[in-house]
Amino acid sequence: MIIIAESGATKCDWVVADGGQVRLRFKTLGLNVATGAVSVIPPVVQEAVNTLKENGISCSDVREIHFYAAGLIPVRDEKVPEMAKPLDAVLREYFPDIDIEYASDLLDAARAVCGREKGIAAILGTGSNSCFYDGEKIVKNVRSAGFILGDEGGGTRLGRLFMSDILKGLVPADVAEPFAKEYDVDYMTVVRNVYKSETPAKYLGSFAPWIMARYGKSDYVTRLVEQNFRDFIERALKQYDVANCPVGVVGGFGYACREILQRVGAEYGIRFSVFLPEPMEGLVKYHS
Repeated sequence: MIIIAESGATKCDWVVADGGQVRLRFKTLGLNVATGAVSVIPPVVQEAVNTLKENGISCSDVREIHFYAAGLIPVRDEKVPEMAKPLDAVLREYFPDIDIEYASDLLDAARAVCGREKGIAAILGTGSNSCFYDGEKIVKNVRSAGFILGDEGGGTRLGRLFMSDILKGLVPADVAEPFAKEYDVDYMTVVRNVYKSETPAKYLGSFAPWIMARYGKSDYVTRLVEQNFRDFIERALKQYDVANCPVGVVGGFGYACREILQRVGAEYGIRFSVFLPEPMEGLVKYHS
């Protein structure tokens, strides 16, 4: 059996697979190995081990673990990245003699959509990222630059563009008025949530579903949504060999917008090979 763990800041998705079949799947709190507190690691790992035992799986049944997390990028020839060492120490208490791989969320996306073939992988969720993958490793990455300087194509960037237009009075009344009835768009409230809160990206991204519900019904919204994707294509995807390689997309936002992406991408000659709401399905296939 193998364990595949895919962790974000808030939740970690765990899968136990055997021969390509999912034996067990569960979630715990996320393990943010890049910036999170080390103190949360032991209880989360303990919870995962307890869940295994409750489902009749012993630690000795596991032969390898693949742990993916945002920002977890190993240096060449470094088996355990520096930021993953606290996690590795805890995992070794329960799995002392097995192979444990630590890798980035970008590599998990590439493996999920490309398998062992070369291709271009894109993450389109709240944020965005992309890479060229040679079937084994990432060989080129156009930096995401985060929700302030980048994240084109993502849900947060769409919310940021929309909220900027709201504050400047650029949103047509037939869209702005119903939005104001559902959300507090007082100037200081918006500024406080963007510049003073601990989760500004989440705040801006929370408007994406409301905006997308009006796609195709409002010319303004339709242009805004498509421009967000065009910016991602022009500023990121076109820096790869899109003429000869397909693009696979991972992420709930990209999956929900797959028909729009395919239509806009066709204008640039981009061929999308697969859309996955999350990478785990592809990772199970890859590691089996």
